[in-house]
Amino acid sequence: MSAGIMFPAAALVSFAIAALIAYPVLTLMRKLKAGQTVLVYVDKHSGKSGTPTMGGIIFLTAAVITCAIFGGMDFSFCAVACAVTAAYALLGFLDDFIKVRFKHNQGLKAYQKIVGQAGIAVLVTVFSYRNRYISDTVYLPFTTAEFNMGWAFIPFTMILFIAVTNAVNLTDGLDGLVAKSAASNMIVLTLVCGYMLAATVPESDVLLRGQVQSMGLFCASLAGALFAFIWLNASPASIFMGDTGSLALGGAVTCAAVFLKIPFILVFIGIMYMVSCISVIVQVLVYKLKGRRVFLMAPFHHHLEYKGVKESKIVTYYTLITTVGGVIGLISCMAAEYV
Repeated sequence: MSAGIMFPAAALVSFAIAALIAYPVLTLMRKLKAGQTVLVYVDKHSGKSGTPTMGGIIFLTAAVITCAIFGGMDFSFCAVACAVTAAYALLGFLDDFIKVRFKHNQGLKAYQKIVGQAGIAVLVTVFSYRNRYISDTVYLPFTTAEFNMGWAFIPFTMILFIAVTNAVNLTDGLDGLVAKSAASNMIVLTLVCGYMLAATVPESDVLLRGQVQSMGLFCASLAGALFAFIWLNASPASIFMGDTGSLALGGAVTCAAVFLKIPFILVFIGIMYMVSCISVIVQVLVYKLKGRRVFLMAPFHHHLEYKGVKESKIVTYYTLITTVGGVIGLISCMAAEYV
């Protein structure tokens, strides 16, 4: 099946599966009383306490099933990306479970999360470094240049996974914010795969084409599933994705960028994740050094809330900026002859 048919078909199938299981999962979470406990100091969201969480199960399950249906679960980029995403989802699930079990918003301790994220990052980094289609090479945006990072690829990729998963996790603070941003990310990455297959990867390199196509299948499947999840997650959210979803999405988008050898595209498609991460770092550093706050609340989307911007508008702004960043990222790939 050609990519031009497979990718949209996979997105539609994944959407349908996610839509079918969404309400049963929501009903189950309500019966289990798996409700989110909102942090006390986020008083603007106090009314959301008790909203079912762990909704990431919906789009992750749908995406994995779709990949299996379309034959992407052999030992390919798709299979490894699914495994990495599932590993991050499991880490997030443990965090969510502790919060739900003990009825507070303190799940895994910070060091426990970092250790878990780092462990997964080590495994996927070693796979990437030893894989002949990835190795230590990355493509530079807007150029035809390749850069061989050598041994530096290992710490670079590990840090990238840890940074992106945490950044996505920090951004998950408003209804539909990460779901819509991640859906935009996955659409862009699917288009990148389609472009590579159509314009840059030689027809003669059947194995490489298969790997790129499997990565496109993975991204398209997640995009379709996320659109179905947005139905329940848009404001006012009926269910939150929880760390189960946000950590998994951080791992998924990083897998796609690393496996396609375009890690710098994350600067464009992940622009608002960077804003969230940087705002928290700045807030903490300035407060520790000078005893004052730069933002009314960090991450930045909460600052905007306290400035009086409506939640729905913030989500719209973030999604639009992410989409524009995604278009720039796509152009950065099309401007280069990636092989």
